[in-house]
Amino acid sequence: MSAIVVLVKQVPDYETDNSLDDNYCLERESVDKILDEANENAVEAALQINEARDDKFEVVALSMGPESAVEAVRRALAMGADRGIHICDDAIAGSDATQTSWVLANALGHIADTQMVICGDQSSDAGMGSVPATIAEYLGIPALTNVNELSLGDNNLVQAGRTTDGYTYQLEAELPALVSVTEQANEPRFPSFKGLMAAKKQEVETWGLADIGVTEAQVGLAGAGTAVESTTERPAKEQGDVYPDNGTGAKRIFDYLVAEKFVAAE
Repeated sequence: MSAIVVLVKQVPDYETDNSLDDNYCLERESVDKILDEANENAVEAALQINEARDDKFEVVALSMGPESAVEAVRRALAMGADRGIHICDDAIAGSDATQTSWVLANALGHIADTQMVICGDQSSDAGMGSVPATIAEYLGIPALTNVNELSLGDNNLVQAGRTTDGYTYQLEAELPALVSVTEQANEPRFPSFKGLMAAKKQEVETWGLADIGVTEAQVGLAGAGTAVESTTERPAKEQGDVYPDNGTGAKRIFDYLVAEKFVAAE
């Protein structure tokens, strides 16, 4: 059976006070963790495509991360995914976006007859937004990124819409292809109680690096192509200047724009 693979990621809960460890990596062990919201949209997109077809795909949820990341896979299973795979290997810790893309691309190459890869446009913890296109480049397949409309025609032609800067772009690609969706793409379904219980019992395959042909030298903090050397805490928001308008408001605005060099004095 052909497969739609949905990439899912476990991230710290948005309501959690996040912190960095000594290597400037996000501290993940002592915080509450959830399936990233954009990944829920990706799972929903895969399920909607499948529900509209007579010849079904196998919907596979694929995640890379520590042992706890299996819960992101189980959330996808509870929503309706058919199968779950968790790439878990201590050597992966500290990998950057390029290394992450390499691991996921190699894992995708080990899932038989993958016709479509769906993921969120960017993760909420790093916000890089580069992983989808990088994976597609490694796999040599088209990438339709940052889309808020998605369908798959009878001729297996992926059709998508991307809205940006007030314009909507219509995109098309033949399978196999990769698509990244935004949070505006759909409204993710809430798993039923029955689905949640079944997902807890369902077996999730665990793959190490050796299972997908990736070496330890290709991943991890030591071999990352990017590094964080320092951080600065974001300053607290301050109230702006408030001026009562006694008839001079327009001049004050103009003087401000001139001072900030947004407009010329003449």
